[in-house]
Amino acid sequence: MFRPILLLLLAVGWLTGCNSTLQTFKQGQKKFNNGEYELAIKDFQQSVAHDPARVNYLIAESYRLSNRLPQSAEFYEKALTANLNEPAARYHYGFALKSLGRYKDAAEQLERFTKTTQRDRVMADKARREIQNLTMVDSLYGRQKQVAVRNLEGINTTGAEFSPILQGSNLLFTASRKEVMYKTNGQPMLGLYKTPLTASTETGPTQLFSETLFQENLNEGTPAFTRDGKLMVFARGNTGKKRGKGNTADVDLYVTRLAGATWSEPELVAVSDSAAWDAQPAFSNDGRTLYFCSNRPGGAGGIDIYRANVDNSGRFGRPVNMGRDINTPGDDMFPYVSAESKLYFASDGHPGLGRLDLFVATRNEGEIVIENLGQPFNSRFDDFALVLADTVSGYFSSNREGGKGDDDIYFFEPAKEPIPTIAQKPPVPKKDTTTTPTVTTPTARTARYFLAGTVVDPANRPLDSVRVRVLDASQRPVGEALTLREGKFGPFPVNAEQTYTIVVEKPTYFTKRDPFSTVGKTIPVERLVKPVTDTTFYATVSIDKPAPNLVINKLFAINPIYYNLDKDNIRTDASPELDKIVQILKDNPQIKLELGSHTDVRGSDAYNEDLSQRRAKSAVDYIISRGIEPNRITAKGYGERQLIIKNAKTEEQHQTNRRTEFKVLK
Repeated sequence: MFRPILLLLLAVGWLTGCNSTLQTFKQGQKKFNNGEYELAIKDFQQSVAHDPARVNYLIAESYRLSNRLPQSAEFYEKALTANLNEPAARYHYGFALKSLGRYKDAAEQLERFTKTTQRDRVMADKARREIQNLTMVDSLYGRQKQVAVRNLEGINTTGAEFSPILQGSNLLFTASRKEVMYKTNGQPMLGLYKTPLTASTETGPTQLFSETLFQENLNEGTPAFTRDGKLMVFARGNTGKKRGKGNTADVDLYVTRLAGATWSEPELVAVSDSAAWDAQPAFSNDGRTLYFCSNRPGGAGGIDIYRANVDNSGRFGRPVNMGRDINTPGDDMFPYVSAESKLYFASDGHPGLGRLDLFVATRNEGEIVIENLGQPFNSRFDDFALVLADTVSGYFSSNREGGKGDDDIYFFEPAKEPIPTIAQKPPVPKKDTTTTPTVTTPTARTARYFLAGTVVDPANRPLDSVRVRVLDASQRPVGEALTLREGKFGPFPVNAEQTYTIVVEKPTYFTKRDPFSTVGKTIPVERLVKPVTDTTFYATVSIDKPAPNLVINKLFAINPIYYNLDKDNIRTDASPELDKIVQILKDNPQIKLELGSHTDVRGSDAYNEDLSQRRAKSAVDYIISRGIEPNRITAKGYGERQLIIKNAKTEEQHQTNRRTEFKVLK
């Protein structure tokens, strides 16, 4: 009699436990869907028994989406070991392994992902790009700069401190020190703080930056100032609820102005997209350009760097994407422009050692060159948000080993003693060393390079039957092919340290030319580990269909041309832009363009109408002189009817209004 009762009680207890586990899992799912990842992790850890594969995957995703990629690797591995049927898990596992310095394992997982039948096409392209990037790891470890790096122990804590910026005698930074917890990662919410600098690495007591701007229940950070220090743009976000594209939280840019000793009530910056994540502003040295980061639609991939002009009244113009030389399918973030007009930024899409590496972009003879800053700026961890104190020293942020906790702020300066190159190799499993090693004779090692890629439409859909030609610097053909169903072309052989042009043609679409360069991408001979190492670079080219009133400038990165006051002659700085129009017309014989010219407000209406028509005609005559038929190009003068800056006062503002723009007529 007692045995059946005991069995019944055990069954009831088991069912109750299962039900409790299921309820805990559902609570975790709800928190996960709300972006409350730290709280979700706690529930998932208590409900792993419900579905080990799925729950471990959600724990891994919670760590990844709250910017804790190294912690996610363990749980991706557990999920995959439990036979998880989720192709994206192996993709993210590859990047998590990279963040742990396990580069060979990372490449293996990404390679396996590209071979899965249900993979996402965009993710597959990013995986192939990252596999290529991982071939550069050894050479990147060899880029040892003679720079000494020191942790700013006076301000760093076990929480996060990052995005340093110099403002007068103070160092401003973003830190997780508020009383309210950020549910996404379980840390205090972010605020703006400052500390006086008594020396490069000696700081005074940390203070709140501004009582006026401080909001206890909001994340605030990454400030940027104009040169006079009277206008500040910063990022402000909510408590972590997801909105817009991807899984990022609601973050926008705000502007505030200094009146006396008090900052004004922040106002939303016009460049912000209400449906996107916008953050990390930076001003150019002259304050005429605002750079910022956004994941809005139409970019190269994840988070891109944008720029917008700023007029003398502090008004912001239309945001423009910085282009695919800088922006990648990954995340490109934390821009900073030096006094020498060099753009420093962090990226996980360019070849690097960790998730985020530091890079510098410079323009050389019209071509943008991207350089990884190497060690000790970069590590296998996140390295980002660099600013200069002078031409040789400055500050940056990192969550590398040896810090105080999460993100820390570091100071760098020229090393007083020579620093040897650290040729760190990826970690490999220990092997039995009891056998006698084989002695081999050194052989010559060479590298071969190839170019492959994808042609897509503006919606990022692959296009088949596109004719692709690769031309060298002398415009001689290197390779030619038609794209397949997935829009693929190549691989074509290319040479190291050379520039090329990718020409894509398809009926009813614009013919387009995109530059490609292997400059700075060569693998040093001493880093080659095989007699012959094959390396394939990947490029994505987007083409569009012509349509009436379509603005050519946006599609082909053509800048407007400008004129001197009361002049209609073509300036020397306008010739390269007009030459681009000539090439577009030669490549696309089916289109006709309008060159619309404009004046500033000085002069009478009638005079300005005549002046703008003369300016348009000068541009048209230049294009015709280069062999374009006159019936394909129309001159149109708009006078002062379409001003960009309606109340222009300075010469720079008037100059912005004196311009010629290009659009499709038919």
